[in-house]
Amino acid sequence: MSENDVDKIGTADFSHNENSVFLNQVAPIKADKPSVWVWVSLAGLLLLALLVIFVLPSIVSEYKLPLEKRVELVEASAVDANTEAVSTISPFEEAQRSLQRKEAQDVLAELLATQAELDALEVERWAQEDYETALEQASIGDEYYRTQDFVLARTSYEASRDGLLSLLGSIPAVLVQTLSMAEQALVAQNSVAAFDQFSLALLFEPENEAAQIGVQRAQTLNDVVALLKSAEKFQESGELQQALIGYNEALDLDSRNEIAAEKVDEVLRLITEKEFAELMSNGYALLQNENPEQAVNSFRQALQLGIKQEQAQAAIIQTENEIANAEINRLSKLIVGAEQSEQWQEAVNFYDDVLALDNNLLFAINGKDYADKRTRLDNLLEQSISNPERFSDNAVFEETLDVYYTGRSIEPPGPRLVTQLDELERLLENSQTFIDILFRSDNLTDVTLLRVENLGAFEQVSLSLKPGRYVAVGKRSGYREVREEFTVGFGLTPDMVVVQCNEPIVSANRR
Repeated sequence: MSENDVDKIGTADFSHNENSVFLNQVAPIKADKPSVWVWVSLAGLLLLALLVIFVLPSIVSEYKLPLEKRVELVEASAVDANTEAVSTISPFEEAQRSLQRKEAQDVLAELLATQAELDALEVERWAQEDYETALEQASIGDEYYRTQDFVLARTSYEASRDGLLSLLGSIPAVLVQTLSMAEQALVAQNSVAAFDQFSLALLFEPENEAAQIGVQRAQTLNDVVALLKSAEKFQESGELQQALIGYNEALDLDSRNEIAAEKVDEVLRLITEKEFAELMSNGYALLQNENPEQAVNSFRQALQLGIKQEQAQAAIIQTENEIANAEINRLSKLIVGAEQSEQWQEAVNFYDDVLALDNNLLFAINGKDYADKRTRLDNLLEQSISNPERFSDNAVFEETLDVYYTGRSIEPPGPRLVTQLDELERLLENSQTFIDILFRSDNLTDVTLLRVENLGAFEQVSLSLKPGRYVAVGKRSGYREVREEFTVGFGLTPDMVVVQCNEPIVSANRR
């Protein structure tokens, strides 16, 4: 008979008592005509009462727990005594005990489920003591269960279950600690310990990225350590490129290895420093061999390496200054030559080159200013000498005279300037000497000498004119206007100037 059957029997017993009272109260009302169903009900209740009184005690005494763990054999005498004791328990008490047993068994089932979870997580690797302590509580509960003290059994099972649940609840903290221990093992280059800890972390959280990466790193740790040691030997012997290869290979196996990453940076820095030193030494050697331009190139290459830039920049500035000084000295010689030969525009150009190297040099600033003025004077003198006919204009004559006196004030003047001034002086003097000019016309043309006077109509007339360029205009009604340009003096004076209108104007309406 099952426990549920026992529960039904106990309930049926109580139902029988209540129905009996009810029947005693109701029976007198309808005693004269009892129905068939009443008699059937009474018979069933009577049969059930007999079963409770005579059959239930023997069944309860032989009842065996279905979920009890590690049941031990008991002495026959003890079983008999226990059976005798149980047989004296009332149905209600037995029902209560059955309920308590069920509650203990439910807690035990939870306990066993939690234990299974922890076993799957290899709990003895990370909480063996607490785990065993919790199981000891379960063993105490078993003892109470055997003596049918189900209340204390349930209490012990609950304590054991709660202890195991507490271990389950501690897993997040244990995971953090496990990952920390695993990382420490990696740093200590203990591949076995690191692998064990990361593997344990994966039991707790299979999708944990840090644990997944850690397992891979632990698996390659021994190879990485071997590469690091080999690379370190190369580094110590000065074979930096070989060391760099080794450290990079270690990083290829474990991209998160901090030692390998630091070593790569360190060796790269050493390689750069070595290259920097070689470039600087080469630059100074070139400088000593009077190859400053190549030296600057070497220093600039060192500057581009990005280290000790102040040192490289100082070397560049020093060398460029030396180059500039040498170039300034060369240009200074050219300036002297240009000024002595009175090639003032060349001198200005050379001064510009000097100022491009150093725009603060006073000799170049002042020298260029003087050379600019001499260049302008030279250009004015040349223009005046080339166009003496303009001197007939009083304004032009006065301006040219100022240019002449400016040139005469320069000391020392120089051969070129003296020659220019002498020639200009002669031209200016000649421009003030009047020359007789003969004009001939047809006495029909009205002649005007522009900027001088209107001569009117004439056949022949003579005028005294200053050397210069002149224009005579002739006009006559019905005839096309004429213009005659001529120059007086400078070896260009004409024998005669003829001004007369000879070409009639044909009218458009004329047929």
